[in-house]
Amino acid sequence: MTLGRRTIGYGELVGEADRIDDRHPLLSTPSFVRFWLADSVSIFGTYITAQALQLLAVATLSASPFEVGVLRAAQWTPYLAFGLFVGVWIDRYRRKPVLVAADLIRAGVLASIPLAAAFHVLTMPMLIMLVLIFGAVSLAYDAAHQSFLPGLVPARVLTRANVRLEQSAAVAQVAGQGIAGWLIKIVGPPLAILVDAVSYVISGFIVAGLRVAERPRTPARNYRNEFRDGLRWVYGHAGLAPLVISTHVWFFFTSMVAALYAYFVVVEVGFDATAHGLTLAVGGGGAVAGSSIAGWVERRGGIGPAIIGCRWLSGLGYLLIPLAHNGKSGFAMLCVAQFLFWLSIGVSSPLEMSYRQSVTPDRLLGRVNATARSMNRGAVVLGAPIGGALAQWLGLRPTLWIAVGGVFCSAAMVGGSRFRHARMHR
Repeated sequence: MTLGRRTIGYGELVGEADRIDDRHPLLSTPSFVRFWLADSVSIFGTYITAQALQLLAVATLSASPFEVGVLRAAQWTPYLAFGLFVGVWIDRYRRKPVLVAADLIRAGVLASIPLAAAFHVLTMPMLIMLVLIFGAVSLAYDAAHQSFLPGLVPARVLTRANVRLEQSAAVAQVAGQGIAGWLIKIVGPPLAILVDAVSYVISGFIVAGLRVAERPRTPARNYRNEFRDGLRWVYGHAGLAPLVISTHVWFFFTSMVAALYAYFVVVEVGFDATAHGLTLAVGGGGAVAGSSIAGWVERRGGIGPAIIGCRWLSGLGYLLIPLAHNGKSGFAMLCVAQFLFWLSIGVSSPLEMSYRQSVTPDRLLGRVNATARSMNRGAVVLGAPIGGALAQWLGLRPTLWIAVGGVFCSAAMVGGSRFRHARMHR
């Protein structure tokens, strides 16, 4: 790697990272600052697309609850099908080129949605297929992204770096969700998705400009053994295993709620797209608040109790959704539900990521992150369409009650495990 006129290697770069300014450790790391910016830009657009896709399916393509569930599952199906193998691949190669290529490919995929809509050829099967391709590319990006950060900052500020990324995501959620409802109402869901496509292009070019010396990758060995090593670490580690397994359960049941939420708010309760977006924007405010206190919560209670408490809080938040009806009180109830749910995520998400990164050797990071994330998304692949099918069979509110009960079960699982004694490895 070249900085100015001097060429340095990975070991020297790590040495410089360890000598960063203790007063502002992250701001004095230029590569992290740029990475942070790229991440923030792309996440802003992502929240617009997340809302626009569901409203596009419901309001424009007249999708049923089951079709909405299938649409949500399509994005995460590649994680279930290929995630474990992609983790091995990521551990063999440099991660920066993967991040750049994935950003640019995803921009092209999303841009094709408004193009198809403009020519009146967009259908639910086509939309599901495009989302499926988007998910496959995102799988590679996510595995590389979660394994890239530990190479940018020293271990002692890893939690702080994850908190900053989570704070940016939370702020983007507030702005993105708030703007999404307005933007969708003005220009329609297809053109709103185009904003996300542009954000991926910007992110890709920023990451391409990062000057970072990645650790040399290990040469290819036995694919089956590498695959097994990743699984053994995730599901054999005393602290990581109960956290990861309970998280799979959490994703299964929260995906049922997420798949039905737009349909419930717009069709069942009777609010418009703007009100739907505002409730999600309030949730973003909860994420901002949660990420702002995540470090303090971990220092006061320990990482195990902090994450366990957040699991119970997320269930409490979602408990309010099936109780909501039309009117001001119902709207307020939905806002509180989203605020509490995203408050819990704002606290727990950076802590979970930091714990996983801190206890995992660099040579296994790609496999471990891909395994955990892929099985989580696999839970979404199952949970979203099952939630849609149950909603058509039992009704929306009974299905939401089942999902809420499942979220509380995931909290009880991790709360009764050895993870309650977990500690960060500094």
